[in-house]
Amino acid sequence: MWRAVGFWKPRCMAKNLLIVESPAKAKTINKYLGKDFQVLASYGHVRDLKPKEGAVDPDHGFAMAYEIIERNQKHVDAIARAAQVADDIYLATDLDREGEAISWHISEILQQRGLTKGKQLHRVVFSEITPKAIKAAVAQPRQLSHDLVDAQQARRALDYLVGFNLSPVLWRKVQRGLSAGRVQSPALRMIVEREEEIEAFVAREYWSVEAALRHPEGDFSARLTRLYGKKFEQFDLTNEADAMAARAALKEAAHGRLTVSDVGSKERKRRPAPPFTTSTLQQEAARKLGFSTSRTMKVAQGLYEGVSLGSEGNVGLITYMRTDSVALSEDAVGELRQLIARDYGNKALPDHPQVYKSKSKNAQEAHEAIRPTSAMYTPREVASFLNDEQRKLYELIWKRTVACQMIHATLNTVSVDFALPHAQGGEAGFRSTGTTVVDPGFLAVYEEGRDQKSAEDDDEGRRLPRLEKGEQVALHDILADQHFTEPPPRYSEASLVKSLEEHGIGRPSTYASIIQVLLNREYVLLDSRRFKPTDVGRAVSKFLTQHFTRYVDYDFTAKLEDELDAVSRGEEAWVPLMERFWQPFKQQVEEKTETVDRSEATGARELGNDPKSGKPVSVRLGRYGPYAQIGDKDTDEKLQFASLRPGQSMHTITLEDALELFKLPRKLGQAENGDEVSVGVGRFGPFVKQGSTYASLKAEDDPYTIELPRALQIVQEKLELLANRVIQDFGNGVQVLNGRFGPYITDGEKNARIPKDQDPKTLTEAQCVELLAAAPVKKGRGGARKAAAKKAAPAAKKAAAKKAPAEKPAAKKAAAKKTTAKKTATKKTAAKKATAKKPAGKAKA
Repeated sequence: MWRAVGFWKPRCMAKNLLIVESPAKAKTINKYLGKDFQVLASYGHVRDLKPKEGAVDPDHGFAMAYEIIERNQKHVDAIARAAQVADDIYLATDLDREGEAISWHISEILQQRGLTKGKQLHRVVFSEITPKAIKAAVAQPRQLSHDLVDAQQARRALDYLVGFNLSPVLWRKVQRGLSAGRVQSPALRMIVEREEEIEAFVAREYWSVEAALRHPEGDFSARLTRLYGKKFEQFDLTNEADAMAARAALKEAAHGRLTVSDVGSKERKRRPAPPFTTSTLQQEAARKLGFSTSRTMKVAQGLYEGVSLGSEGNVGLITYMRTDSVALSEDAVGELRQLIARDYGNKALPDHPQVYKSKSKNAQEAHEAIRPTSAMYTPREVASFLNDEQRKLYELIWKRTVACQMIHATLNTVSVDFALPHAQGGEAGFRSTGTTVVDPGFLAVYEEGRDQKSAEDDDEGRRLPRLEKGEQVALHDILADQHFTEPPPRYSEASLVKSLEEHGIGRPSTYASIIQVLLNREYVLLDSRRFKPTDVGRAVSKFLTQHFTRYVDYDFTAKLEDELDAVSRGEEAWVPLMERFWQPFKQQVEEKTETVDRSEATGARELGNDPKSGKPVSVRLGRYGPYAQIGDKDTDEKLQFASLRPGQSMHTITLEDALELFKLPRKLGQAENGDEVSVGVGRFGPFVKQGSTYASLKAEDDPYTIELPRALQIVQEKLELLANRVIQDFGNGVQVLNGRFGPYITDGEKNARIPKDQDPKTLTEAQCVELLAAAPVKKGRGGARKAAAKKAAPAAKKAAAKKAPAEKPAAKKAAAKKTTAKKTATKKTAAKKATAKKPAGKAKA
């Protein structure tokens, strides 16, 4: 009643509304601001471009058509209700472009609903969630930065236009369902080019030579540095005969001893690494913790938004985790120096604070590096409140930050040279080096990881005996070892992020999403934690590199990122930037749609000729993946097809391997009832067939080697599963079935889960109907509307039947006959079309 006459107000009567992105952050901040503030979460982005063509209109200044994201509608409505009664509204989303855009979208929605009249809209930013930082931000608000919003809108519009215009070209020329991304495509190109380098690499043999030396203070080794009177390089010995000849000559000249010709000692300093940026955190977490980039960001997000520390409540433990800055605030440095003096002594403190500057020309130095909000929250003190992943990542961040303000490490490198002046063919020499830590400095806390070890790393920690010039050391043996040069390694997550950053591709907030998109689209896969491109990924990369070279060019992509940064700083307008990109891009899309041949785009390869038929053998990319083909579609009526096996690539498969694929289907024999048993590969993978029964092979079964007994066992398991599939059938379409993931209820339209405490065998029909009604609509091509229409159809039919007069028996029979004839004719027509289109043997592909 009160609501009807206009007296209703929300329960919360707070004067101020503050909006953040996540509920965890809202919970942490809420306790800092008191009863005058209501803190609500937007749950990320509240609006996005309409998911259809034309949402960005290049003909009208790149106007963008937005709509509220369906899943966040209720959160937007909650914000709107709270804004209606608030005096002031504070937009406190993240401090990057995405955060600025979310605040702008919220303000636009509130203005469109007329909820901002007579109210102040404030934009507040903070890089850490602590009482001091939050109160300072609220006390010093600013206006929305339209430069940052423009930069984000330009990025979104570019990605949209590339996706909506380039993806259809990929559908036509390469494979249906593919998509191209403005930033993901250059990243894919990097991975593919590295794979091509590996395939083109030719290993070279070389031999290393070392002297194994004996000494009372400890045995050690020395590597060959001079041979036959000149500086020795590993590649000087490229075969066993030369290596063994050199070894014999050196042993003969040594006479069981090597003489020290020189002893050198050099002290050097190693400085600590700067505090973490987004990129370096992702790299180090991958190296040391084995975290993926997305996992690192997810865990860091939780540490930033707040973790419950018992009686202290929710506390934000780290600063904002999307940053390219290595700067630290004065307060943070002061606290770090205080902690270092307390826990490691004054000798661990440099005279002045360490100051770091970012190598990135576009780094936002106003932001801070990723650091603990308070160094006094030591890993040991907070460990019991964190889960395992949070504990590991927080410890990594804490140690790196503390170490960056500690004194340098002092190392002492000793080198000892041994001369063989009278060796056959000219003088020879050996050298042994070792490095010891004189003063660990920051190494007492933290040492940065590396993707690949260097010779310097091997020397560290090696102690040499005390030796003097002229001293003779006993020679145990001369060792010659065979090696082969190795190709460049595939990218790991750490090395890919590092390379993307070096090329200027993407920005801190995009690295994780770039990698995730490539994995989700199955353009790449992770093999032993290294990226390997799939055949589809290689086809996409090849097509884009050959026909849209400019748009996967590293320099062009980096330059575009620089221009977006210029927009964010207010140095450039976003619409002219869009126009420069759009016109040539549109023309190229139109041209390539008409001119590029599909077989060229998919990377089809001719392997040779089939020795039996003499027909050409090729490998191609089809709708369901790569396959081999015998015959030429232009000259042969009957083509043969065979899918490639897991692990095979159309870029490396040989003619012999391809011909092996055509040995399927294989006849294995007969079952007891006389049914023929065979094995083959179909659309859904390898299968065994007995009569009319098909059963998928297990992962451990190979269709090329499986024998009859095992095949019969697989079929029997399938038959038993089918026999036990129906638990209950209520006769009206509602059934309780055994499925792949356990028992479930279905009516053919929807599936419903069975409560854990409920026995599927005791369910009643009424209970099943109730559970089906509460179950979500299955998502299909038509979406919810299609499912709803299907559901409504029987009811509409029923209602129409009630209204229609009863048909006469003869008329009813004639109508049924007519319908049956029509259906039969339709089926025949469809079958004819399918036969005409489908080449023989296609089912095997």
